[in-house]
Amino acid sequence: MASSVRISRTAAVVAAVTLTVISGGSVVSAEPRTTIESISADEAPDGSRLVEVTPVGESQMDFTVHSTAMDKDITVRVIRAASEKRPTVYMLGGVEGNSEQFGWEQKADVEKFFSDKDVNVVIPFGGQSSYYADWKQDDPELGRNKWQTFLAKELPPIVDSALETTGKNAIAGLSMSATSVLNLAISKPGLYQSVGAYSGCAMTSDPVARRFVEITVSDFGGNPENMWGAANDPLWAANDPYVNAEKLRGTTLYISNGSGLPGPYDTLDARTVGGDRRNLATQVVVGGVIEAVTNDCTMRLAEKLRALDIPATVDLRPVGTHSWGYWRDDLSASWPTMAAAIGA
Repeated sequence: MASSVRISRTAAVVAAVTLTVISGGSVVSAEPRTTIESISADEAPDGSRLVEVTPVGESQMDFTVHSTAMDKDITVRVIRAASEKRPTVYMLGGVEGNSEQFGWEQKADVEKFFSDKDVNVVIPFGGQSSYYADWKQDDPELGRNKWQTFLAKELPPIVDSALETTGKNAIAGLSMSATSVLNLAISKPGLYQSVGAYSGCAMTSDPVARRFVEITVSDFGGNPENMWGAANDPLWAANDPYVNAEKLRGTTLYISNGSGLPGPYDTLDARTVGGDRRNLATQVVVGGVIEAVTNDCTMRLAEKLRALDIPATVDLRPVGTHSWGYWRDDLSASWPTMAAAIGA
């Protein structure tokens, strides 16, 4: 039975949309989508539920989803497909997470990118420095993180019920979450038919990779030991996509990385630089170093996948720093692979 969902007052002004398909000179009317004010969703098995739906522009809405595992409400930005029974693309942010101020919509124009693609797009807000993982214990700064449970168990059945999807999913992540999307696919085989991992380190448990993770978690004040324990805790290896690469078999993989050398988006007139020389210096120097580190991780993962005879599309660009211009290109380049896997 669908749970009761509170709808914001402005939802009443949103009308039903009838999709008209013109093919071969004839006009065919598809079944109209449900209106926003009539959206409801079944509760997840653990009691997580859709609390509220708020329209955001013409094609977007915010789902307020209560996570039982984290005992809090999570805002989830949804770009709705033009018709029902369509697949879903989940998109995770970098170390800053996603928000109204920062993330895929602001930096990569995902609403425009998906405007001619009949898929549902789901972007959870939050997740700063969390690796979108299930943490071992609560953190004084970052609170309770049970993101893997939320993304793999709580959110998908709510999305599928509310949007009447096909149940086919792709998931994409960059930087920090490029590690996360691989771990999510490993944690629940079959949930995501395709994974796009851009500029991430798919290793967590060797000393160098662990230090990289520790720096990332500390960026927003988190304590890495609250995530996966001390350095010798087996949770580090349990959350290492390189160690657990065999469990990626059967998932369509697109993995990309730049070299760290300056490229076409490392210029003063680049969107991410905005004419600021200090921004450019940071992007070239700091972003170059980070991308060189993740490049090494990506090459090692590619070698591991080849050794295991697991198919993957791997794009190792000769240039490119750790910055949004390249991740926009990665999304575009990976889309045909992901679309084919989910029937989009």
